[in-house]
Amino acid sequence: MSTYNDSKLNEILAAIKNLDYGSILITIHEGEITQLDITEKKRFPLTKNRVTDIQKSASKRSFR
Repeated sequence: MSTYNDSKLNEILAAIKNLDYGSILITIHEGEITQLDITEKKRFPLTKNRVTDIQKSASKRSFR
């Protein structure tokens, strides 16, 4: 493995270590890694009042 490939692998490993939730897409062209796309997910819990509002709103809807 050359130094050039080591730097790509180090980038991938760093992305994995720094990502809590999400995905990493590695693009390969003609056998070479050409691109690294990182999508990070941030999740926020609903507050109790917000959940109650959503439930009330859903119960008022009539589905016919």
